[in-house]
This record gives sequence, C-alpha cells and structure tokens, in this order.
Amino acid sequence: MNNMKYSICFISFVFLFMMMMINFFMMIYFIMNNLVIFLEWEVISFNSMNIVISILLDWMSLLFMMFVFLISSVVIFYSKSYMSSDLNLSRFIILVLLFVTSMMLLIISPNIISILLGWDGLGLVSYLLVIYYQNLKSYNAGMLTALSNRIGDVFILMVISWMMNYGSWNYIFYLEFMNNDWEMKMISTMIIMAAMTKSAQIPFSSWLPAAMAAPTPVSALVHSSTLVTAGVYLLIRFNMLLLDTFFLKVLLLLSGLTMFMAGISANYEFDLKKIIALSTLSQLGLMMSILSMGLPDLAFFHLLTHAMFKALLFMCAGVIIHMMNDMQDIRFMGGMSMYIPLTSLCMNISNMALCGIPFLAGFYSKDLILDLVSFSNLNLMIFFLYYVSTGLTMFYSVRLVMYLMINDYNLMSIYNLYDEDFTMLKSMFVLLSMSIISGSFLSWMIFYYPYMIYLPFNLKMMVIYVSLIGAFLGYLVSNMQIYSVNKFLMVYNMSNFLCMMWFMPSLSTYGLSYKILNFSQVLLKTIDMGWSEVYSGWGLISIIKKYSVFYNFYQMNNLSIYLFSFMLWIMISLLMLLLM
Repeated sequence: MNNMKYSICFISFVFLFMMMMINFFMMIYFIMNNLVIFLEWEVISFNSMNIVISILLDWMSLLFMMFVFLISSVVIFYSKSYMSSDLNLSRFIILVLLFVTSMMLLIISPNIISILLGWDGLGLVSYLLVIYYQNLKSYNAGMLTALSNRIGDVFILMVISWMMNYGSWNYIFYLEFMNNDWEMKMISTMIIMAAMTKSAQIPFSSWLPAAMAAPTPVSALVHSSTLVTAGVYLLIRFNMLLLDTFFLKVLLLLSGLTMFMAGISANYEFDLKKIIALSTLSQLGLMMSILSMGLPDLAFFHLLTHAMFKALLFMCAGVIIHMMNDMQDIRFMGGMSMYIPLTSLCMNISNMALCGIPFLAGFYSKDLILDLVSFSNLNLMIFFLYYVSTGLTMFYSVRLVMYLMINDYNLMSIYNLYDEDFTMLKSMFVLLSMSIISGSFLSWMIFYYPYMIYLPFNLKMMVIYVSLIGAFLGYLVSNMQIYSVNKFLMVYNMSNFLCMMWFMPSLSTYGLSYKILNFSQVLLKTIDMGWSEVYSGWGLISIIKKYSVFYNFYQMNNLSIYLFSFMLWIMISLLMLLLM
C-alpha cells in the first residue's frame, strides 16, 4: 500500500514536470517566431449555431500553463510527505490533478463555452478540496466557496446566451462590435462581474480566507496560480472587450478598496494561513486594478511572479504548522530560524519577494506597476489606495517575520521542533530558485521593448518611503505588549471592524442567507405540504387560530377601538354620500 501511495505522487510529479518542460520550449519557440495556433473542433451544428471546442495556443497560454504545471508538480511532490499520514492520499492526488485539468481547459480556451467547463470544474473541485478534512468548519467554508463561485458561473451562462446574437462564442471575433454596441457593453459588464467573484473582489471577498480550511498543499496551489487567478486571466483574455465600459471605473475603485481592506485585515490577524490568504487577496486587488487601467500584459506579469513566491510562502507555512503540532496561531511561534533554518530561509525570501525587495521576483512587476500608476492620469484617492496598500504589505510581512523568526518561542509545553523534512525542502527549493529568478526572466521574455518611465525623484522614491514606514510600523506592532496596546494604541479598539474584513464574512453568510433561507423555508413548507393541506386540516386550524386571536383582541371592551371603528364607518358613509 505504501509503495502505491508514493508511486501515484511520483508518477504525477514526473508527468507534470515533463509537461512543464514541453510548454517551456514551445513558449520560447512561439515568442521567437511570433506564432499563434488556433484549433477548432465542431461538436454540434444547429441552425447556423455551431458549438465548437476551440484551442488557442499562443505565448501567453503556454507561459501560464508552464507555471501552473511547475507549481502543481512541486505541490504534489510536497504532498507526498505532508499528507503521508492520510489513508486516502491517492484520492487527494486525483482531486489535485482534476483541478489542474480544469485550469488547463480554462487557459487554452478562446471559446466561452469551453471556458465555462473549466470555470465550473474549478468551482466544483475546489469545493471537494476545501471540505477535504470533513469537519464543521470545512463544510461551512466549502459551502461559502462553492456558492460564491456559482454567482460567477451564472454570469458566464448569461454571457453565453447573450453571445448567441453574434453567431460565435469565440472572444477573438468581437472587436468590431465594441464601438457602439450596448449589448457588447452588457456582455463585458457580466464578464467583469464573473471575474470579480472568482478573484474575490469586494463584495465577494469573504470566501477566500474561509477556503483556508483546505489542506496546505491545496492552499499553495489554489491561492497562487489557479482558482483565484482564473478571474484575472479571463479579464486579460477579454481585455479588448473592456476598453469603453463605465464598469471599469467601478472595478478600479473596488479592486483598490480590496487591496486596502486585505492589507489592513492582515495586520490584525493571528492565524498564519489567513494572513497569507489576505496577502493573496491584496495582490489580486492589485492585478485587477492594473487591468482596469488597461494594462493586461503588466497584470499577467504580476500574476506569474506572484504565483511563485505565494506558493512557496504557503509551503513554508505548512512546514511550520506541522512543526507546531497543527497550531496556526503566530503568537505561540517564535525563534523559528534557530530550529528550522532552511525553511526560515525560504519563508524570508518569499516574504521579501512579496514586499518587492529589489531584484527578487516581486520587485520587477510591482515596481513597474507603481511607476505606471504614478505616470497615469489618476485621481488622488486611487493613488492613495495604491501606495498605502504597498506600505501595508510591508507592514504585515515585517510583523509576520518578527512573530515567527525573531520573537521568543511561546509554546514550551509542546516543544517538538524536529529536523526538517527533505522531501518538502526539495520542492520548496525549486520554488525558491524561481522566486529569485522568475521576475527578471519574465521581464526579458514578455517586455522585449523597454518602457520609458520619466518621473520626478520624490515620486520615484515614493515606493521606498511607504515601504520603510510600513516596515517600521510592523516592527513596532510586533513588539507591543498587551498592556501597551490598550494604553497607547486606541486604534486597536477598531480591530473588530478591521479584522473581520469590514464585516464581509458576516454579511455574505448570515446577512445574506438568513432572510432568504427563512422565506424559502416557509415557501418550501407550503409547496411541500400541498395546497389541500394548507387550506384544510392543520392549515385551516392555524388560519382560524390566527383570526380568533385578532377577534379576541378586537372584542375586548376597549373604548378606543370602538371609537375608531365608529369614526371609520362615519367617514365611509360620508364618502359614499359624496360619491352619490
């Protein structure tokens, strides 16, 4: 049994790694020769409507597939050790492979119908992976994830029905309709809404931190390069449809607020995985806001660099949670660099890449994004959201490093820090090397023409200013004792509002579902019992009881009721006389 468990991991790892290498060489060939391959297979032809399965291979889809294959192969190799105590390891690996297959279908499809297959597959398999541990928290998180993603599926289905007017579902053919066609504006608005649900923008943000109930290897895959980036990738592909939409301005505001909200919430959070999930949410807000400014190549660049260091960050978190006997609270951790130096190295470098420290992966994309934001004609509020969110990224990263690496170890009762697992370390070192080199590699591959950015000195240095302020605040907050927090930092009294992601989880669960479920329960009871039962037997008794209570109240010798009824009848009589 043991050999079989390891063999499925090993076979999947080798297959995915080989696919990654094939995609890499194909991508180089396609970029050098400026190639695009478009394949169509007709499934059904019905009254001039053709349902076709289409495949679009260009440098973008091949590059994205290469990154997904790399991360998924490394995650499966990591799972061999992380999930080794699991009896159903083969089922887990098959679910991960199904997830990767759905993502592939989404990446290579220029056709909205085959996009829906991959889109729906991602939603369904993510539900199965989130409820993997089968406890109450997992079931609730899984239901929230699945239902939030269903909203996006509904929008995609509506887009499919609207696109029937044009005779084709391929998004490549719609450029000529964009100028004055209000139907196209409706379609692009629905696609933006669908992308917002999948990429967890406000007001659909609450499912992303809840999905942390999944096993850590799943979090590393889902929250780096697959599920959450599906919405961003959809908008990158549909970017020609999004040129002239009022909703783009709304998207810019909402994604900026998402960035800001996630950055603040991460500073109040003590759950290790939730902090990393909120940092993912912040980066997704950054990608969506850049997309809404009309820079799809730059959003794609940041999507790929972010995938590398975020997967590594989750893997390091998984090792630390294992060491801490499944404890996720960062207040009990500390001094990790003494006990697990190699994992700490990976953790710190991925954190630095997230902050945009020069010459690591995150720097190349983040610096270019912020330069172009300074360069563009935006109002002060959006400018403020971008730069404060950058400072907040530094804030929670430094706070996390202080709590994990530098502060004292606070859990002597389960002192079980052991030597590091080399199966996990091998997979982490692959991503470590990619977190260092992928930024420069991609900047040379994607942008083969130089961007000319000419800014005043202080505006160019703005990133460094906000980063240093954020780092200083993170250091201060991580050193605060409880009494000094209560004494000096009154802003922590707001922490209930800020930590709860502006009450979004409560609004999207109890706030949204309580009234609807209550109404549907009454409706279902009525339908289920049938009309005959409602208006006879038990139903008739309840109706008579309700009326008898009303008449009992009316017939209690209450003078005001009698006077009111007397006046009412006089008014009715007068009205009748006037009408006659």
